[in-house]
Amino acid sequence: MLSRVADSIYWMNRYVERAENVARFVDVHLHLQLDAAFGADEQWAPILATSGDHAAFDARYPSPTRDNVLRFLSFDEANPNSIISCLRAARENARAVREVISSEMWEQVNRAYLMVCDAAAGDALESPHEFFTAVKNASQLFVGVSYLTMTHNEAWHFGRLGRLLERADKTSRILDVKYFLLLPTVNDVGLAYDDIQWGALLKSASAFEMYRKKHGLLSPAKVVEFLLLERKFPRAIRYCVVKAERSAHAITDTPLDAGASPAERALGSIRTTLDASEIQAIMAGGLHEYLDAFQTRLNAASDAIHETFFALRPMTPSMAPPPMSQSQSQG
Repeated sequence: MLSRVADSIYWMNRYVERAENVARFVDVHLHLQLDAAFGADEQWAPILATSGDHAAFDARYPSPTRDNVLRFLSFDEANPNSIISCLRAARENARAVREVISSEMWEQVNRAYLMVCDAAAGDALESPHEFFTAVKNASQLFVGVSYLTMTHNEAWHFGRLGRLLERADKTSRILDVKYFLLLPTVNDVGLAYDDIQWGALLKSASAFEMYRKKHGLLSPAKVVEFLLLERKFPRAIRYCVVKAERSAHAITDTPLDAGASPAERALGSIRTTLDASEIQAIMAGGLHEYLDAFQTRLNAASDAIHETFFALRPMTPSMAPPPMSQSQSQG
């Protein structure tokens, strides 16, 4: 497969997943604000700090009010991580590989982008929960259509690899928001408001019912363990890393004794760390510090994937293909 095609499929899926996770990211904060006993507007800044968009926001908006933050993260086309920017980028990547993906995939990503454009021109932020739910549903429909209408070959694994890396990163950031930035004071730990936050956190990852089936009552350590180390829940970080490593191996299709690529080694190293992690040690050492280190290593894995599969390199004489015969040229 051409690296250009693989790159487009990879980023098409990352951008669709990123749009969904921005919607989840903001929606959980909207739920928290409904039950907050403190000033709502003053608590919108942490979302920008955790998403890494604080500097870009400050350059364009006077203060982190509810309306400013919602518009910046939803419809600001100058913000490359806004929902509308992500879906526009996904659509352009899909356009570039229409001959590789199914027509249903193209139609769904195009439909999602046009839906967000219509919302931006209207008053969607008057009822933001409905808008963010529509974005999440559009992304999930794209994932389902991809699974059912595309051959699970190398191209499909590039798409799944991008989607899972993006999901793992954003799940870690949602956890970080709860534990490090959105908690008003340490005195609130263990109070009713703290339980409301943990419940909202689980709902933001569509994990509330699955968590309750496994653990019952809310417990901070068990919630973190479920979203971080659970093997079978699709939005858990460990699940995403394991499946991403399998897709990377499926793409290279190398024997186990032949040596792994840099991308496989980077993902395997993260998976090994997660396999060896215990929730008690994570909480004792600091959840924020653990997640910060994880995000750094995941960024390094993303760089390794780029270098392994997408980076253009000058062709040396030994790499050059043999001269084409007349029949090969015509073919």
